[in-house]
Amino acid sequence: METIRGEDWYGRELEGAEFTGAVFDDVDMTELRSTGAAFTDCVFRKVRFNVSEHSDSAFVNCRFERCNFFDAAFRRCKLTGSVFTACEFALLKVEGGNWSFVSLARAELRGAAFEGVRLREADLSRAKCREARFEGCDLSAAALVGADFSGASLVGSDLTGIEPADLVLRGAIIDERQAVVLAEALGVVVVPAR
Repeated sequence: METIRGEDWYGRELEGAEFTGAVFDDVDMTELRSTGAAFTDCVFRKVRFNVSEHSDSAFVNCRFERCNFFDAAFRRCKLTGSVFTACEFALLKVEGGNWSFVSLARAELRGAAFEGVRLREADLSRAKCREARFEGCDLSAAALVGADFSGASLVGSDLTGIEPADLVLRGAIIDERQAVVLAEALGVVVVPAR
């Protein structure tokens, strides 16, 4: 198992790079750019991803522990099965891609933006998503018990299977179709307006 410890990867370009089972410990990846890179079963511990940009890259079944993603951007990336623990996500931007089965339990996601992201069966239990944007996302069957979406925008997202009583939605922005889905989840019978 390869261990990369304490290295400075500031501004590095990773195009098509592949890592399997590697451990990245206290590595500075600030302003790093990855394109088509693949990280499989890797561990990222205290890695700084600040202002980094990742396009069409994969982080599959990876573990992120105490990492900082300040102003990081992920575009069309695959993160299925990855687990985030005690990480910081201020100004995180995620556009497209597959984050199914990802664990973001208890994550502080205030102000983060997820657009068109597949989050099917992701674990967002007890996540703090106040004023975040989850627009056009697939949140079907996601674990959301205790999550706080106060003031968040959920417009266009698939909320199938969500139990509204399990999470905080005060001030959240939703569209008409979602309002019907949530009302029906509460056991209300919705009829067409006359």
